Order: sequence, then structure tokens, then C-alpha cells
Amino acid sequence: MKEDIVDFLVIGAGASGAAATWSLADTGTRIMCMEQGDWMKQADYPSNFRNWEVLQGWYPDLKKTDWSISPNVRNLKADYPINDYDDSSVQIHNYNAVGGSTVHFGAHFPRFHPSDFKVKSLDGVADDWPIDYQQLEPYYNLNDRIIGVSGLEGNPAYPPKKSHLPPLPVGKKGDVIARGFNKLGWHWWPADSAIISQPYEGRDKCINLSTCISGCTQGAKSSADVTYWPLALRRKGVELKTNCRVREITINKQGMADGVIYYDEEGRENRQKAEVVILACSAIGTPRILLNSTSQMFPNGLSNRSGMVGKHLMLHPWCRVDGYFEEGLDANIGPVSCNITSHEFYETDMERGFVRGLGLQIGNLGAPLLGTALGMPWGASHHEMFRKYFGEKITVEMCCEDLPEACNQVTLDKDLKDSNGIPAPKITYRYSENSRKMMAYGEARGRELMEAAGAWEIKSATAIKASGHHQLGTARMGKDPSNSVVNEWGRSHDVRNLFIVDGSIFVTSSACNPCSTIQSLSLYIADNIKKNITNLFD
Repeated sequence: MKEDIVDFLVIGAGASGAAATWSLADTGTRIMCMEQGDWMKQADYPSNFRNWEVLQGWYPDLKKTDWSISPNVRNLKADYPINDYDDSSVQIHNYNAVGGSTVHFGAHFPRFHPSDFKVKSLDGVADDWPIDYQQLEPYYNLNDRIIGVSGLEGNPAYPPKKSHLPPLPVGKKGDVIARGFNKLGWHWWPADSAIISQPYEGRDKCINLSTCISGCTQGAKSSADVTYWPLALRRKGVELKTNCRVREITINKQGMADGVIYYDEEGRENRQKAEVVILACSAIGTPRILLNSTSQMFPNGLSNRSGMVGKHLMLHPWCRVDGYFEEGLDANIGPVSCNITSHEFYETDMERGFVRGLGLQIGNLGAPLLGTALGMPWGASHHEMFRKYFGEKITVEMCCEDLPEACNQVTLDKDLKDSNGIPAPKITYRYSENSRKMMAYGEARGRELMEAAGAWEIKSATAIKASGHHQLGTARMGKDPSNSVVNEWGRSHDVRNLFIVDGSIFVTSSACNPCSTIQSLSLYIADNIKKNITNLFD
């Protein structure tokens, strides 16, 4: 039989894979995307049920559920285990499905600053990106328009940019905390949010259920399964195959990628041939596949002649401060992560004792059970205490920039394997002294903010272990093949028809959530593939 060969094979149907597939459909070629999870059903999301907080399974006190943030806890058929317990200070979060971890994300959607691409030049640490903000700006704009980003124009922290939808309302809690920012003279702005504030492209607006992190039943959250994928699958030549777990990328005698070996839903081994292979599996999944793709030509893993595959893992360190107020805030209402943001401490100020900076995000962690009742004394005083605390909490979280270090890495575990026998990724990660100083500084600023806003009680936490939801940097971009994995438009230095479009290609991490930049990079790389399609392998 004649071999089935697709033109482009995209591995992973999350934020970056969806964007790349949609963009490459312009070529009129045959494009296949493989996803090891399946389509999600909004009717199954926890918010459809009265015990939605228990079903979310976000706290270790509660039993395992299908919506737990850790794959080690969920242990679903689509999941693979991750050794993040032997040598890691942070627990990894991911989700395997069409839409990937955007099904779970809080949808806080800032862009990088122009300075984030020039860290070495500005501050003498890490490395500069081989591209800059101006090159990505049109793709930021395109991505915002496609998925529907809500925000307010005029933020002085950024170059001028357009908002396609009005900002989400900040509510009473936003008004109260803004007074604290104003009293201190600190920058603040309504958050850019991948949640639609008005009906948009056939989806209805946010109705403030506060269940963003376990799937949006309303469809207002702009996860990739409800934004890019419906558009991509209308395009000729696009195919999405679910429940397909890729084991390795194969190469031919010329050292070119020629397809993958994968397992289907029944556990059967299959091969899929391709002219071009594109990895979109996250900074954990992508190095896992590359390191497992060994051959005589690449004994240490595919595209790893530099030895950089898996190195320089970045996981944003987080700290949090909760303040309690007496103003009838209804603080439990509204999106979990999208209220007010501040970049007051974003850039380097060496008087603080560390390099680079942090972003402040006002969030909503005030749901009845997880946000209030857990930890309260039971008995006669319980209801009185609940009324005192419920709906009166404002949370500020500090997203701290994590500098790339080669010692923080993803390798293959020697013993742990998934259900198909593929080695699991092992995480080696520890906080640097710079990160610890930054977290301590952020916690102090959070307490200062709550005091200025008038909180009557303040609680805080730092070095939060269950915070590994931003995974970056394990196959980084660069012009020098000796210290990077892909070039300035995402093509492997070692394999001319292999591209990477996910967060693994990040050179630095910034002090803000990365999804907007991940998707914009994916669009940028796909556009460069299209521009160079006649001489792609030169």
C-alpha cells in the first residue's frame, strides 16, 4: 500500500498547536494535528454540579477528581505521570485535551514588555531573544482579535495597543484595592483577559461563575477548543486526531524528520509519515518527546547536539497575600484571575536586592468551600465565622520572573513510565537566591497594599509549591546552535523540517502569564513557514 504522508504534522492541540494549525491552513496543504487527549464536553464541567468545588479537586485536602490540576492525581487515560516530587520545589500542572491547559487556565492574558526580549542587554543576566516585541506585535494583535481579549486601552506599562472588547468589570473588590494602589502611588490597570465581556463570534459573555479553572461552561473563556479549533476545522485539509500519544519522532537517512510513532486509543502502535513535524507539547512534553527520539544520528535525543534540550526550565515562582475587608465586597463573584493588575515592580531596580521583577495580580479565591470554609473551626461558631469571612477576601498574587538556569531541567525518568511504556519526564527544579529575594519582596509589597486598602486581617504565603502552571524554556530559541535548540523562527538547528511552537522555546520568562506570547509566537513561526515554504529546507 502507498504510504500515507501528510504535509504538516502538528503534535499537541493546545494553545500553540491550535494557533499553528489554523495559520498553516492558508497553505492549502494537508495538515494533521495529533492530540493525546480528547474533546471536552462543557456539560461535564464541574460548574454544572452543586459540588463543583469538590469536583475541581484543587486542594490536597480533597479527594482525587478528574479535574485535579496535577496529572499524578488525576491519572486519566490521556495523562502521563510527571516526577515532580523527588527533586522539584514546584508541582507541575497540565491538562491533556483538545485545548490543552487553556481548558484549566485562569485566562489572565498580558503581553510581554519590550524589555523582556532584551534582558541580557538591559540587566546583564540570562540572554536576549533573537526577536523583539515589534516583530511579535502584529501577531499579538491578530491573536487578540481571533480569541477575543477584553481590556482597556491606554495602559502606560505597554506600547499603544488595541482592545477588541471592553474590560471585565472589576467590581467592588476592584474599587477597594484600587484605592490602596492609589494611596501608595502604584501603577494599576484592569487586566487584559482571554474572557469575553460581550457576545463575540458566536459565544456569549462571562456571567461571573468564578469556575474558570475547571472549564468554562458558558464558553466565555477563550480556551483553544472554542476559539481556534472551530475555525481551523472549517479549513480544507485540516484533520485533528484525538487519543493519539506520540512516542517518538523518526528521521530518515538524510537526518530529516519523516514522521512519528504513536499509540492510538486502543494502545496499538502506529506510524504517521510527514514532510514537516511541528512540536506543540509544552515545555514538559516537548523535551520528553525529543529526548525519547534517539537514533544513531542523535544518540542523546533529537535536535540535541547542543545538549540544551530539557535545560533552562523556568517555572514562575509565586507568592500570595489575602486581605479581609468589611465592605460587603461580594469578592467571590467574577473571574478567578482577571481583575486588576500592576506592573509597578516589573522592571529591574537593584535597590531591591535582586534583578528583574514581578507582576501583581488581583484575583478571586473566595469560593465558599475552598476560599472560606476550609480551615475554619467547626461547631457553634462556624456559621458566624463563615459570614464574617465569606465574600470579603481580596487576593493579590505575585508572579515573579524566573531566570533561566541550566540546572533546572526536564530529563527522562529511569523508572517511571506512562501506560504505553514511554518514559515519564522528571523535573529537577529549585528556587534561585534571586527568586527567593523576589518572593520575599513581593510578599512584603502585598501586605503593604492590603494595609493601604484597609484590610482588617492579612494572611500570606510564599514559595507556593502547587504553582507549576507556567512551564517555559526547555528548547530555547537562539541564533547560536551551540546554546539553543531552534533558530529565530522556530526551526530546529539540527533538523531542517522540525519546528517547535510552544513555551519551550522561550529564552526568558517575564513577570507575567505567558499564554498570549505563546500563541503569538506560534502564529509568528507559522507565518515564517508560509513565507519560506518554497525553500523551507534550505
